[in-house]
Amino acid sequence: MIKSELVQRIAEHNPHLYQRDVENIVNAILEEIVAALARGDRVELRGFGAFSVKHRPARAGRNPRTGEHVPVDQKSVPFFKTGKEMRERLNRDYSVASEAGA
Repeated sequence: MIKSELVQRIAEHNPHLYQRDVENIVNAILEEIVAALARGDRVELRGFGAFSVKHRPARAGRNPRTGEHVPVDQKSVPFFKTGKEMRERLNRDYSVASEAGA
């Protein structure tokens, strides 16, 4: 699912809202998550998961084509850990589908 599909589905479930308003809301939520991560904050959405930033130190990498060692700068990367409710639902849905296919 891409962002425009998410906006469309939310708009369909909320016919009292204009699609452009739903799009603005979705964009605002995503922008706030990014802004919080940029500040170094953790964003937790109970039942869904938590977004955080992991810092990777500088290291010596290797060019796979030439085998030459190259320096890799330190960087910050976004990290997402699923919430308990999401994991349980995904595993429940998976086990039901597995039993149906067996």
